[in-house]
Amino acid sequence: MPPSSPSPATSILPGPPSRSNCSATDLSPSGLLAFAAGSSVSVVDSRSLQLISTVPLPSPSSAAIPFPSTITSVRWSPVTFRRDIGSSSGLFLAVGDRLGRIALVDFRLRSVLLWLEKHGHNTTEKLRRGGVQDLCWVLARPDTYVLAAISGPSSISLYTDSGNVFWKYDASPEFMSCIRRDPFDSRHFCVVGLKGFLLSVKVLGNTENEVALKEFQMRIDCAEFQKLEREIAVSSSNSSPPSSSSPASAVFPFYGVRFAFSPHWKHILFVSFPRELVVYDLQYETALYEAALPRGFAKFVDVLPDPNQELLYCVHLDGRLSIWRRKEGEQVHVLCGIEELMPPIGNSVPSPCLLVVLISQLDSTLQNVRKIYSNALSNDLEFDTPFDFNHDALLVSKTSLISLSDDGKIWSWILTVKRAGDANHETSERQLESSMNDNQNPQSDTSFEICLVGQLQLLSSTVTILAVPSPSMTATLARGGNTPAVVVPLIALGTEGGTIDVVDVSANAVAASFSAHSSSVRGLKWLGNSRLVSFSYSRVSERTGGYNNKLFVTCLRSGISKGFRVLQKPERAPIRALRASSSGRYLLILFRDAPVEVWAMTKSPVMLRSLALPFTVIEWTLPTILCSVQTSLSRQFSISSKQKTDATPDGAPSPKTSDSKAVGADGYQDDASESFAFALVNGALGVFEVYGRRIRDFRPKWPAPSFISSEGLITAMAYRLPHVVTGDKLGTIRWWDVTTGNSSAFNTYREGIRNIKFLPFVAEDGSRGRVSVLFDDNSFCILDLDSPDPSAISVLQPQFPDTLVLQFDWLPLRTDKTDPLVLCIAGTDSSFRMVEVHVNEKMTSQVSNPKASKERFRPLPLCTPVLLPIPHALALRMILQLGVKPAWFNTSSTCIEKRPHFIPGKTSSSKDLRTYMIDTPPVGDPAVLEMLLKVLEPYRAEGCLLDDEKAKLYSSLVNKGCAARFAFAAAIFGEVSEALFWLQLPNAMNHLMNKLANKSPKKLFASASYSDFDETVVSGRITSKGTSTSRTENNGSLCAGQIRTMAFEQEELWECANERIPWHEKLEGEEAVQNRVHELVSVGNLEAAVSLLLSTSPDSSYFYPNALRAVALSSTVSKSLLELAVKVVAANMVRSDRSLSGIHLLCSVGRYQEACSQLQDSGFWTDSATLAATHLKGSDYARVLQRWAGHVLHNEHNVWRGVILYVAAGAFQEALAAVRERQNPDTSAMFVLACREINSEISTRSGESENESRTELLSESTSIMSGLEQSSEDVTSVVECFQQYQRKLVHLCMDSPPFSD
Repeated sequence: MPPSSPSPATSILPGPPSRSNCSATDLSPSGLLAFAAGSSVSVVDSRSLQLISTVPLPSPSSAAIPFPSTITSVRWSPVTFRRDIGSSSGLFLAVGDRLGRIALVDFRLRSVLLWLEKHGHNTTEKLRRGGVQDLCWVLARPDTYVLAAISGPSSISLYTDSGNVFWKYDASPEFMSCIRRDPFDSRHFCVVGLKGFLLSVKVLGNTENEVALKEFQMRIDCAEFQKLEREIAVSSSNSSPPSSSSPASAVFPFYGVRFAFSPHWKHILFVSFPRELVVYDLQYETALYEAALPRGFAKFVDVLPDPNQELLYCVHLDGRLSIWRRKEGEQVHVLCGIEELMPPIGNSVPSPCLLVVLISQLDSTLQNVRKIYSNALSNDLEFDTPFDFNHDALLVSKTSLISLSDDGKIWSWILTVKRAGDANHETSERQLESSMNDNQNPQSDTSFEICLVGQLQLLSSTVTILAVPSPSMTATLARGGNTPAVVVPLIALGTEGGTIDVVDVSANAVAASFSAHSSSVRGLKWLGNSRLVSFSYSRVSERTGGYNNKLFVTCLRSGISKGFRVLQKPERAPIRALRASSSGRYLLILFRDAPVEVWAMTKSPVMLRSLALPFTVIEWTLPTILCSVQTSLSRQFSISSKQKTDATPDGAPSPKTSDSKAVGADGYQDDASESFAFALVNGALGVFEVYGRRIRDFRPKWPAPSFISSEGLITAMAYRLPHVVTGDKLGTIRWWDVTTGNSSAFNTYREGIRNIKFLPFVAEDGSRGRVSVLFDDNSFCILDLDSPDPSAISVLQPQFPDTLVLQFDWLPLRTDKTDPLVLCIAGTDSSFRMVEVHVNEKMTSQVSNPKASKERFRPLPLCTPVLLPIPHALALRMILQLGVKPAWFNTSSTCIEKRPHFIPGKTSSSKDLRTYMIDTPPVGDPAVLEMLLKVLEPYRAEGCLLDDEKAKLYSSLVNKGCAARFAFAAAIFGEVSEALFWLQLPNAMNHLMNKLANKSPKKLFASASYSDFDETVVSGRITSKGTSTSRTENNGSLCAGQIRTMAFEQEELWECANERIPWHEKLEGEEAVQNRVHELVSVGNLEAAVSLLLSTSPDSSYFYPNALRAVALSSTVSKSLLELAVKVVAANMVRSDRSLSGIHLLCSVGRYQEACSQLQDSGFWTDSATLAATHLKGSDYARVLQRWAGHVLHNEHNVWRGVILYVAAGAFQEALAAVRERQNPDTSAMFVLACREINSEISTRSGESENESRTELLSESTSIMSGLEQSSEDVTSVVECFQQYQRKLVHLCMDSPPFSD
């Protein structure tokens, strides 16, 4: 299926997300929040909380009538920013819906780019396969991701980038619930079921034979789930059962199972069942910890691990967030805090529900940047950001949370963790006392505080009614008097929840929301431009009948909703509709089978009279048309059935009043009066006029008697002097000139007509007879009644085949003929849309706007670099990497006064923009930078590059080295792995140089982040059998979380492995014992390993191998014969698939290098590194790291992890080759630049040490860094490619127009 074409200029405001969307949300590393609302998916900037765009998912092509399909899963592509200079996009999002369709949506083009599994577009086939439960991207090959999907209750599929399925797995009879990718290995993902079934899958390629999987079963209490199954079985026997292909979220909407990989520990999963929290170890295939739902807490909904701290955030069904912290030395989590994410203040009844909570990866990465350079940053800048740690010594971390609720609100929170001493949470402590048992004591040394920092209000509920202000020269302001009211760009929407949402069309955002009613708003009209009148009703009871009608007038300025026509007793009939005059002075209240009431809408509304006539429709006249433009509609067009006469039709009513007023020759009435047209049940038409407090007959020129038809009941009407247009339930449209009596009719051959609206006009328009017609099947079209055959020409609807309209109206903001028409649509999918319509003079087609659309008004600049055109985004990235002065982010533009800057420095008045750079770039062409700065000038002037927080963070680290700038640039573009690489690069080179100099880093390099260890520490580890060393003292380090995925230091690798040992001490079983022995040997705790081996039962099949290993490990005498014998036995054990036993024997005789090689051959790469970190040094340790780097790069396809290992091993040429393979010339040049700068800093600092050490270090470093010297062929090639890249980038930037939102 070809990509769907982008729709014409359209602004969509989505409806609220709901539980039927199955928590379909995803937050990209660059800070873009994607969420599903009905059949649309929207993107919001999570920092400024501004809606960026909304893309509706097209209806199935096989459907005869378009219908929206609920979106159930969304997932950003891992490559959120393409570095290819010639690429046109990169913001890809996988979207799955209830029909089982999966689409790849391009948010730059705002259209579907690809439908997955092209041969499966038949709707029946999709329904058989089942709806999409969850999606996940998995790395299959370098730079190639495949999409894993859960479809139906138990089907798991893998899709290639071309959209075809290459692997399937059926987990029946399980209900699969959640799928996630491993942060330590992007090839690996897991899927969990509602009954504890766990599937572990590793993708080694994009063919069926290259997928490896393991099955596990968690032991949980399934009593509640089995009860739900029985209830569904009983209910399905009495009613229609749920489809056998329905996903788990559709069958069990309130029984969800979620899990997350630990970002700190490999192989560890956190799984939340409704009443249980489980910590599961994939390596040991068992649960390490199980916690029951605390007493008094609502069910678990989701579990979120903090990326920087060892904290778990559990989301509960009632909207609360429980905080759990891991105990020291154990994989046991205790409840230590409770926070509310749904504040009860101001909420409606029933209270809205929390749907999903997400953690901002962008803020976490920027916190790492800030924390690592916190010692070097100055404290001069006075600002508070989510990643600021300078002003509070007790501050441990800040975590940015985003939550969504079903009332259309997006909440932004900052959760602060502090050491005890300054915070007092009495409420939380009181809640904890009643919910914790004896072994769950709150951590007294830590306090938590959550703060709401932002909120975005979308549509609060399903839209039921739409109201557009009508321009009128007689419209008055709310304060009274006869001052004309200007047209305001506001739209009012009534919702099912009883709220009235006022939308600012210039910003496409909800400007205000009023809770006027307690039930659905059924009618809504504007009174002038600052007041709204609305109604709702509720039935008293089925037995007694009667209705409570509620009418309110809402003032937009004060926000007060005041009721009128308040009755003490229920009424017999409910209100059917409201009709307000264009001036807002008069209001008609239509009842079902009751007289119509006419009200004067003064400060205190007064009823003028009631009209006891059988009305079907009533419409006030629109503002009058200037005489100079009265032209074509009065023309008579030939239709066989039309007749013209001035006779008055029989049965047309005429109110008995002495205040009748003759109409002038020009057909216009007094400015102080307003008229309304109506139709009766018998088809008769009429026009009444309201003048002050009097109502009189308008005395129009009546059409021919045959104009009145009794066959079709009139259901819609539009009235603009002097023309009345009607539509009936048979699809017939009639028009009538009230001044001349001319009339005509034609049939649209469609279903019944629901609504008719005149198109707005200006003086230069060639036709005044254009009307839009809404049919009962929710479709619409535009007709020109001036044309000879209106039924043969209709436009707009074919351009929007998936737009199902609930209500629509035109926004009368045109002032010129060239201005587009703006159509406001309330869709059946709860969305609100504004469509720019360009219609040519002949009404033959819709004309797209050839010019760039006008930029949307925003209260804050949209500072999201990934949204810039690709060339401009790459230009900004290069400027940030090479270093621009902080003053460049200041601006003198008047439009930015609402966002003042406090960055030191002034904007330079020099014409040479290169003066903004901190220094002449050591690589590339300096002239290119001036052109790039010139290209970025429009964005800089409007403040659309970096927000204040990011700009101030950049200004604080711009002079702290190129690695800091590179990390910052990678972070804001969502490249988390690359950002962590640049943060670790100085540490890796420090580590290498420390080994070369054979000095303690504390003596030689004070800036090293991690300390080395010596022989004394190693010997102490080998003889220790007590409790392992805890990493608690490092838990306060903010960067210990994400950076751990880039670990290479011997000390850190050893501590990480040693920390895991106590988790498994209570595990039983032969396989668990073998894994525990291997862990103990890896960290050098031989005494504990011998004790564990000797505890093996003689009946065990492992008794003799364990005994042999115990004897060998306990031997303290090294003899050549023993060494030879052990090597032979070890080799035999390797051949007999007992590789771990052979490795342990090699360790017993000091053959650690061979043991590491055998571990790597067996696939135990992390264990090999741990063993090497414990026993090897210098070049031996470097060889292990280098081989590990090759595996990570070529097999796991983790480029940045492999490069950092190459650097730590001193293999700079291999590291540069790996970076160049990515074919990003800028990255290769930046790598060379960073390594040179860091090496220069290290050499400078080494001058403080002894001359011998300095000489030795310089000679060694010169030898290792020779591959990165300027004279190297590889470096020369890198520089030349970078210069070519710069020139090409400049040309593309010049050719690309500035970004227009």
